[in-house]
Amino acid sequence: MDVTTLGDHVSGAYTFKGSKQKPFLAPRGVAVMKGKLFVSDTGQNRVFIWNQLPTTEFQEPDVILGQLDVQDAERNSGGTVSASTLLYPSGLWSDGQKLIVADAWNHRVLIWHSIPETNGTPADVVLGQPDFESNKVNVKGISSAPSDKTLHWPYGVYSDGKQLWVADTGNRRILFFGTIPEDSFTSADGVIGQPDFTSKDYENDQPVWPYAVAVGKNGTIAVPDTQFYRILLWNTYKNAPSRRADVIIGQEHFDASGQNQFGLFPSATSLNWTYDVCFFKNGLLVCDTGNSRILYYKNLPKVNNAKADAVIGKRDFVTGSENKDTQLGTQSSLYWPFSIAAVEHQLIIADTGNHRLVIADLLL
Repeated sequence: MDVTTLGDHVSGAYTFKGSKQKPFLAPRGVAVMKGKLFVSDTGQNRVFIWNQLPTTEFQEPDVILGQLDVQDAERNSGGTVSASTLLYPSGLWSDGQKLIVADAWNHRVLIWHSIPETNGTPADVVLGQPDFESNKVNVKGISSAPSDKTLHWPYGVYSDGKQLWVADTGNRRILFFGTIPEDSFTSADGVIGQPDFTSKDYENDQPVWPYAVAVGKNGTIAVPDTQFYRILLWNTYKNAPSRRADVIIGQEHFDASGQNQFGLFPSATSLNWTYDVCFFKNGLLVCDTGNSRILYYKNLPKVNNAKADAVIGKRDFVTGSENKDTQLGTQSSLYWPFSIAAVEHQLIIADTGNHRLVIADLLL
């Protein structure tokens, strides 16, 4: 990789491609906690755990979930759904003790009460399904209405260690659990983006396609609303179930939905297929996936359509995915990053389109 394409706000960048025997395929989830690295190797239906952050291009995982061997990659491990299988795992979260995975295409969220130490360890809790052997949309099928217990394509999860939020993407909502469930098929305590648990239509001032969710240290909640090319911010998660977002990043108002605000090129205010967000210091890092870049807001925006303060992955704000750095391939720069994690001064990017992670020190 030509690390200069990342810009001046990172240093010491290197790429990590997972197992040399069978490298990543479209990894869409990344988390780091207490020195451990967790990666959803989405295209190969597995989650990897490294007990220490790798420092070389390839390193064999310490633990594999969803499969029994590093060579295995089939959907639901080549059989039927169970407590040990995965189908298109995406967002994940850990505090170094528990692990929570959005098992998106099984329409469920899996919880491990302790970090697994052996391959194929079964989950302890399943949300969204009545048991570990079920995986239908909203339990009854694609035409069924949601409830306070069901899920449809949950792509994102977030916890503060006590509470849990699930981006129930296909149902166009965020589910809130007041405590991390210890029992399967637990009912959610609240819903963001819908008037009740059984609705799934939407208005423009609600999340249209909420792909991920994050909550800051002061209670601010951020939701990447992918289909409307925007980030929705509520000043406190406590108000989110009862009111529309306080601030929009990427658009001027709730009825605006333009890809890069209908511009030919991106800008310091526009977004294009945004899939993840991460609170960092007093501000926010945003995965501007369709523009193959990360935007940084030094402080949380207080008004709609605020300008970003820095860009990572491009040399300036007006360069998008298709540029001279990608004319002969995308390996020289970021390409469709889906997920990010920031720990202290280190940034880990799921560089999904290039089937790798990019790890760098932040200079912000």
